[in-house]
Amino acid sequence: MTHQMEEWMRQLESSVNTLEKLQNYVTVSPGEVRGIKVAEEEGVRWGTTPYFASLMDPKDPDCPIRRQIVPSVLEQENRYGVENYLEWKENRLTDEHRPDCIARQYHDRIAFLVTDVCAMYCRHCFRKELVVVRGLRFRFDIEEGLQWIRDHEEIRDVLVTGGDPFVLSDDKIEYLIAQLREIPHVQMIRFGTRTPIVLPQRITPALKKILSGNHRVPIWLNTHCNHPKEITEETARAVYDLLTCGINVGNQAVLLKGINDDPETFKALHQKLISVRIRPYYLFYCEPAPGIDHFRTPVEKGAELIRDAIRGHTTGLAQPMYVVATRIGKIMLMPYYSYVEKSDNEYTLRNYKGEITTLPNIPE
Repeated sequence: MTHQMEEWMRQLESSVNTLEKLQNYVTVSPGEVRGIKVAEEEGVRWGTTPYFASLMDPKDPDCPIRRQIVPSVLEQENRYGVENYLEWKENRLTDEHRPDCIARQYHDRIAFLVTDVCAMYCRHCFRKELVVVRGLRFRFDIEEGLQWIRDHEEIRDVLVTGGDPFVLSDDKIEYLIAQLREIPHVQMIRFGTRTPIVLPQRITPALKKILSGNHRVPIWLNTHCNHPKEITEETARAVYDLLTCGINVGNQAVLLKGINDDPETFKALHQKLISVRIRPYYLFYCEPAPGIDHFRTPVEKGAELIRDAIRGHTTGLAQPMYVVATRIGKIMLMPYYSYVEKSDNEYTLRNYKGEITTLPNIPE
């Protein structure tokens, strides 16, 4: 076992998941103490790696990293969240028989849930009922899931997720990839993992060897970063190491009230992602999962941020697609902010500075 492997395992084993451990990193506020007490009374998971805990502002309870880590009593409020959200959202109440580990919204692609364990338990998690609160109990039978995929020839794209699949051992990850690549109709494998952000030590030489190679079925990876403070030299190195394996790295951010919903932070986040070779992919509107009302913004906010902080203000490479994930798939939430009016002859367009130009209206 290499030193690096020992380090990522040590980070997981030393999870900062009690008040006593948290006090080693920050001056815990009375509100945070109450939030932790309620979470522990109800058996709700919380915690993160020592590495990510070290990025918290020790004196500011409103630190954007702290608010994603530390439970809040506001999680008890649920005005807008949908009860049994995950079963509804992942179409688990339909007539189609699927194993617990298969979630489906599309004809040709599925999410393959391989664990309910994470390196960090995000307070805004849309799978909160399964991963954080654990009111839902799924069977993570990988063999059952693989057989279901083999039996469904329409499935060409498999998203391996959880929980966080990179908390699995190297052997299990290698086995999963090998089995999926043997299925003739599978054309791509995607991993959803927050480890490049919260546990960059996970990208070890042994894991790189497993992920490397010019295969018929490529691997893509999307991580989850919401604030520029989350991006460090360790993350930059982990991402570079993934790229050297032939793995493209994208980001799926969640729009979170008080964390990344102001133009300055939003622009800094996306510029910093690009600076460490992470391509912004999605900006998700905060889903109507129960207990996360306090993170939710007006729907228009994400599109306004892209308009006011990204388009024209920085490279288009930094612009994510703004979507909401629903039981009928992801739906774009970008209105025509740049399209002013249309006549029989032309369109009038407006840029980020408010300047006007025209485009001919071409008939069918």
